[in-house]
Amino acid sequence: MLSSPSGAGKSTLSRSLLEKDDNISMSVSMTTREPRPGEVDGVHYNFTSQDEFDALVAADGFLEYATVFENSYGTPAEPVEAALRNGKDVLFDIDWQGTQQLNQRVGADLVRIFILPPSKEELLNRLKSRAQDSDEVVAKRMAKANSEISHWAEYDYVIINDDLKAAEAELFTILNAERMKRARQSGLSDFVSELIKD
Repeated sequence: MLSSPSGAGKSTLSRSLLEKDDNISMSVSMTTREPRPGEVDGVHYNFTSQDEFDALVAADGFLEYATVFENSYGTPAEPVEAALRNGKDVLFDIDWQGTQQLNQRVGADLVRIFILPPSKEELLNRLKSRAQDSDEVVAKRMAKANSEISHWAEYDYVIINDDLKAAEAELFTILNAERMKRARQSGLSDFVSELIKD
């Protein structure tokens, strides 16, 4: 689980992780917002109507969902469960509200990582330089940043994204350490039993 205020770098770090690790797949969220230039339905998001979104909420078809900046976002359960059945780790790029909901549903299986910007000034520079949003939307994102950042202590790990390469290395260190945890190594009990047989 990667969360951060908009512009802190979680999408860039997510792309890097997906490019360099074949055993992880991205959970594609569903949203009612309009696609941004260059976004592809089914790749960046599954774009849908509010009525279709509400129907999936009523059917308990989301692992988590929330309203952010007047648009609905959610993680459909079935694709995530299918990836896990196929032995893949699943990467989530969602906000603190979604993290809380997901934590309630999956608990100990969830690894929560919060990405912080090095400063408010840098956060503003990043939001402006990506040129995806109007000045009004950038101002809304900056106004909401304090609220989002205030949830940092709910996460297992925190990365300050001052240097992208360093942040990327920290992210891979966390992933590798979590995969090595005894509880996550399937077949380990059988292996050790065979190892100590007389």
